[in-house]
Amino acid sequence: MLKNYIKIAFKVLLRRKFFTFISLFAISFTLIVLMVATSMLDHVFGKQAPETRLDRTVGVFQMVMKSPDNQGAWSGTVGYGFLDKYVRTLPNVEKVSILSEINLVNSFKNGEKIQSYMKRTDGEFWQILQFDFLEGGPFTSDDEKTGRFVAVINDATRKKFFGNDSAVGKTIDADGRQFRVVGVVSNVPFMREIPFADIWVPISTTKDESYRTQLMGDFIALILAHSTQDFPAIKQEFQSRLPHVEFPDPKSYNHMIGFVETYAENKARIVTLGDENTTGGHTSRLIAAIVVLMILFMLLPTINLVNINMSRIMERASEIGVRKAFGASSATLVGQFVTENVLITLASGVLGLVGSMLVLSAISNSGLIPYAEFHLNYRIFLYGLLTAVFFGLFSGVYPAWRMSRLNPVQALKGGAR
Repeated sequence: MLKNYIKIAFKVLLRRKFFTFISLFAISFTLIVLMVATSMLDHVFGKQAPETRLDRTVGVFQMVMKSPDNQGAWSGTVGYGFLDKYVRTLPNVEKVSILSEINLVNSFKNGEKIQSYMKRTDGEFWQILQFDFLEGGPFTSDDEKTGRFVAVINDATRKKFFGNDSAVGKTIDADGRQFRVVGVVSNVPFMREIPFADIWVPISTTKDESYRTQLMGDFIALILAHSTQDFPAIKQEFQSRLPHVEFPDPKSYNHMIGFVETYAENKARIVTLGDENTTGGHTSRLIAAIVVLMILFMLLPTINLVNINMSRIMERASEIGVRKAFGASSATLVGQFVTENVLITLASGVLGLVGSMLVLSAISNSGLIPYAEFHLNYRIFLYGLLTAVFFGLFSGVYPAWRMSRLNPVQALKGGAR
């Protein structure tokens, strides 16, 4: 029986090429968009090198410094002075690292200007994040404390300055300073905001040392906990320190608001426009919103497919009448139409898989997102395909059931009353 269903389905789909094309396009395009969006989200928040300890990592990414009357506020990344005094000394944590935002710096080689993204870090940065060193190694906490002009560069920067030669021990000019290269790492994608850079140098090589006392500035802190069970205690201890922050001018600013949170929690709070006075819950709300949007996105082509299937099946009213006249049951007719829909959905899944790979490869190779290497998430693809199959069945069962219940005489006349 199934073999006959499939044979008839192939002939019908080839005979009605326009309906087949519309159905294939709708499902495969939906899967491609879903896969590309998922891959990008995974590229930002997923657990991958060098952020292999995301399950144990939290941070202080933003703070708000307010005036006594709450009319004035300074919101943004944090100052090194605040992080060094109130975050680096948090108890019962494995490591704390302070790192700067990236800055675009200029270098010159043979009269040609080379622009690179530079990040200033401490020695603990290399112990929290697991970079893939192609040669050499990281600079140390001692290098940072003593202000040594050393640098770690990525593979792309090595090729710009030294071609395929070894870079360790050589010097590069960056931001008007000479740095000795001590290590070379694999390229980190631009969308990995925390570890990304072309050049990493010690914080102490900053030209202006006023950063050491700033409460607000261009820095963030990473905190590596022993386990996720330590998160509540770390967050509570951090909050207990905020009322004791010393302000240089209490008449201008006299209290700070901020949180120890995961990177995902921070971004979710920003995207959902969460209250600056509260944290927690924003991630679940953002995930729920994304899931709802994905379902709605899948539902739109389903509604179109229902209409298409109704038109396609009503065109075959005479065929249905003949088969019913020769004794075909409603279950047999429904099975035939459902088989056709499943075949279309599976074929669309194959096209969606190939299309997703091609689109992700094109984005990776385009250079629009530096060092991006997008990969297909097969688990999400399977979920998407199963959802498409479900909606494909849903969009075919109702019109098939409706037409299968036609009176044979009405069906032979081509009617649907």
